[in-house]
Amino acid sequence: MKKVSIIGAGNIGSTLALIMAMKELANEIYLLDIHEGPAKGKALDIMESSPILKFGAKVYGTASYEDIKNSDLYIVTAGFPRKPGMTREDLLFKNYEVIKSVCENLNKVLKKDSKVIIVTNPLDIMTYVAVKTLNLPKNQVMGMAGVLDSARFAYFISEKTGISVENIKASVIGGHGDDMVPLVRYSTIAGLPLNFFLKDEEIEELVERTRKGGTEIVNLLGTGSAYFAPAASIFEMSTAILQNKRKVMPCSVYLEGEAGKHYEAEGLCVGVPVILGKDGVEEVILLDLNDEERKMWRKSVESVRKVVETLKSKVNL
Repeated sequence: MKKVSIIGAGNIGSTLALIMAMKELANEIYLLDIHEGPAKGKALDIMESSPILKFGAKVYGTASYEDIKNSDLYIVTAGFPRKPGMTREDLLFKNYEVIKSVCENLNKVLKKDSKVIIVTNPLDIMTYVAVKTLNLPKNQVMGMAGVLDSARFAYFISEKTGISVENIKASVIGGHGDDMVPLVRYSTIAGLPLNFFLKDEEIEELVERTRKGGTEIVNLLGTGSAYFAPAASIFEMSTAILQNKRKVMPCSVYLEGEAGKHYEAEGLCVGVPVILGKDGVEEVILLDLNDEERKMWRKSVESVRKVVETLKSKVNL
C-alpha cells in the first residue's frame, strides 16, 4: 500500500494526481491545499473519471495535515506562480514563507523513511530551505527541475530534427534558471552526438531556448506557468522512488563531502545527475566536465549561491 500526498492543488498538483491515479502509482493519493473546497472538488472530479479511465487508485482532497500523515512520498507544489515579466527569483521571499510553513507542518506528520520532492520556485533555493527545515536525512529531500529541463531540451531537439523523442537522450544540470547548463556533450540521438544531425549554431539555439523554456510558456499563457510537463517530470521521479527503479536523472540535491567538492557547490542545492531509488538520492554521479562546461557550471552555481545569500541575509536558516 503506497500513500502519496501532494501539497498544493493547483494546476501542477491536480494534473499530477490524475497521472498518478491513471498509472496507479499509489493506492491513496491526497491533494492538500489551504483552500479545502478546490482540493476536494478536484479530487472528486478525478475520481469521477475512474469508471472511464479504469483505475482503482483513490484520490482525496483535504486541508488537514493529519490526513496526510505517514505518506511514503510528499510532493510540494504550493506557492505563488510566475507571471509574465517575473523571474523565478522574484518569488523568493513569498515562497520562502510558504515552503517554511509547509515543512514545519510536514515535520508533524512525516515518517522516518518519507521522501520529499520540492517543485516550488525558485527551485534550488526552496529545496535548500526544505533540506534545512525538514527533520529528514538530506538524501530524502530533492528538487524537481533537471528532469523537466532535460525533457524540454529533448523535445526541442526532436522538433528541430524531426526524429522521434524516443531516440533522444538529453541532459541538463545546474540551477533551475537562465544559467542552467544543457550538456551538449552528454546528449545524444540514437547514441550519436548532436552534431551528427545539427550544425553548431542550431545546437546553440536549442540550448538558449531550453534555458528560456519556462519563460516562453509563462509569456504564452499570460497567467500562470507550465504544468503538464512539470507534472510528468514529478511522476518520473516518483516512479523511480516508489518502484525502486534506481534510475539516473538530474535532480536538485544538497551537495556536501566528495560531491560538494567535485561540483564546487558545498552546502548548496543544485541540479546534478543522481541515482533515484527507494532510499531517495542513493548516489550522486560525478560528471567529468570539460573546461567550457565547467565555466558554465560555475556561473550557474554562483547564481544559486547569490540567491541563497540574499535569502539568508533576511531570514534565519
